[in-house]
Amino acid sequence: VSVGNICRSPIAEAVFRKLVTDEKVENKWMTDSAAVSDWNVGRSPDARALSCLRNHGIETAHKARQVLKKNSGKFYFLFYRDLKRKSNQVKDCKAKIELLGAYDPQKQLIIEDPYY
Repeated sequence: VSVGNICRSPIAEAVFRKLVTDEKVENKWMTDSAAVSDWNVGRSPDARALSCLRNHGIETAHKARQVLKKNSGKFYFLFYRDLKRKSNQVKDCKAKIELLGAYDPQKQLIIEDPYY
């Protein structure tokens, strides 16, 4: 989950999708990314995000979308700091809301945005 869903979250989605595909466990995961805003709905990822993915041999066909309260119950993990602050607004959400950086082996909690 991100603000605009055109940079970090589609990168995270594409990387995770590649990881589970490489491990042949993609049928055990539903992977998606969405925005907390509707600013970029329908847009492809930012050119800098696509360049970052290409540099690592990863492709995506992602189109930005907005997360809806009715969909939040489908997920076990949601990663985003603003959503963590707003989690009291997400009713009946059983997902664990975390920062993706919490899983970084180099312990970089905040993942820098290539958009800037």
